[in-house]
Amino acid sequence: MSETKRFKKVLNAGDVLVTAFGAMIGWGWVVSSGGWIQSAGTLGTVIGFIIGGIMIYFVGLTYAELTTAMPKCGGEHLFSYKAFGPVGSFICTWAIILSYVGVACFEACSLPTIIQYIFPEFMQGYLYTIAGFDVYLTWLIVAVVAAVAITVINILGVKAAAILQMVLTITIAAVGILLVAASAISGNPDNLNGQLIIGADGFGKVSNVLSVAVIAPFFLFGFDVIPQAAEEINVPLKKLGRILILSIVLAVSFYALVVFAVGYAMNPSDINASMNGSGLVTADAMAKVFNSSIMAKVLIIGGMCGIVTSWNSFLIGGSRAMFSMGESYMIPHVFAKLHKKFKTPIAALILIGLLSVAAPFFGRKMLVWIADAASFACCLAYCMVAISFIVIRKKYPEMKRPYKIKNYWFIGIMAVILSGLMVVLYLIPGSACSLTVEEWIITGGWALLGIIFAVSCKLKYKDKFGTVIDENEGELVKNTTEG
Repeated sequence: MSETKRFKKVLNAGDVLVTAFGAMIGWGWVVSSGGWIQSAGTLGTVIGFIIGGIMIYFVGLTYAELTTAMPKCGGEHLFSYKAFGPVGSFICTWAIILSYVGVACFEACSLPTIIQYIFPEFMQGYLYTIAGFDVYLTWLIVAVVAAVAITVINILGVKAAAILQMVLTITIAAVGILLVAASAISGNPDNLNGQLIIGADGFGKVSNVLSVAVIAPFFLFGFDVIPQAAEEINVPLKKLGRILILSIVLAVSFYALVVFAVGYAMNPSDINASMNGSGLVTADAMAKVFNSSIMAKVLIIGGMCGIVTSWNSFLIGGSRAMFSMGESYMIPHVFAKLHKKFKTPIAALILIGLLSVAAPFFGRKMLVWIADAASFACCLAYCMVAISFIVIRKKYPEMKRPYKIKNYWFIGIMAVILSGLMVVLYLIPGSACSLTVEEWIITGGWALLGIIFAVSCKLKYKDKFGTVIDENEGELVKNTTEG
């Protein structure tokens, strides 16, 4: 497939930055800050996010080098293919697709839930209850309309999606800056008393900080949409690597500043009252520092923008990952089809869009299970990419690397250990993020679907199965590496 028949290079540096940053900043900073502070304290949470951010940073460095060395659509698909061949590539890419689809489906349910916070009478027209969640007609309508709208925007072109991302990300940043600035002016250092770092003793404090550090990476997933859309980016490759790392630093800084602003504005009793009330501690902090309930709704709108930016970014990433697998004949080749006019992976976008439309009908409980399974899949893919980074450095030392990482052994091993640790935590019963039975069923079902696709496509496409666009020649070639 020639370059002119593939994607349009329309994304500039700003588009890339807001796509990655917006993917990492979702709804968690609005709904979870109170729980984090109660668990580890204000400073403890900040430290926990920095520790979790370090893990993402190491993984991000491996992504930065690999993306600039192989700037083609597919990201993880291409990296793992180069290192392990078709089998390893299938596992890695299939895992990352689950993470993208899971987040997209979850966000479809999160959007109408936020509207309920702004307009308490929003839920009208009770339909049924599923897994303890009451589904209402108005809730479904908002979710379905939003899913269709975001899918259509993405079909119209990645630039249209990037423009939406830019507007919404600027809104999030503006709301966050308002909170931090107002807290600095109206807050009180005395509010930190008793909630700086929580713990009965030194061991307890360290344990509580680490409890936040363990979950922090789950709120920082999303920078990996950059390599998925690498072929549509019109940015010097070395600069692209820097943007990827910058997006991670900005996301960690955003979470840390918001949490500290909340703790600086609200004392422990305020936070406890908010947790027992709406549960939206960040919004209540905004209302307190401005002495206005309207400002709480302004912040919630910022959180709503965060949902859409994450949703939008993961739709971009998921559709490109499916395109790359379809192009390699690992899944039905129809997913490699591009829209004639807009040059977007139309079949992949429609499928993810349909899943996003269907998701709200199953209620929020099932979507929580899907989101947790998606997080596990993302950690697995990150670990495989980190290993790919080391393997490719050894196998192809002369490969051109516009953004070349120094001390690659240390960086690579740290990325493997830290991401691998996250995978292990999902597997250990009773850990902070161990998968439930329902989540294991979802993960197993996705793996089984992947096996069915792999076997059927191997039988149907024969020698075409396991071909990939070579990042140097720009042609479809058969992999000859082991694996």
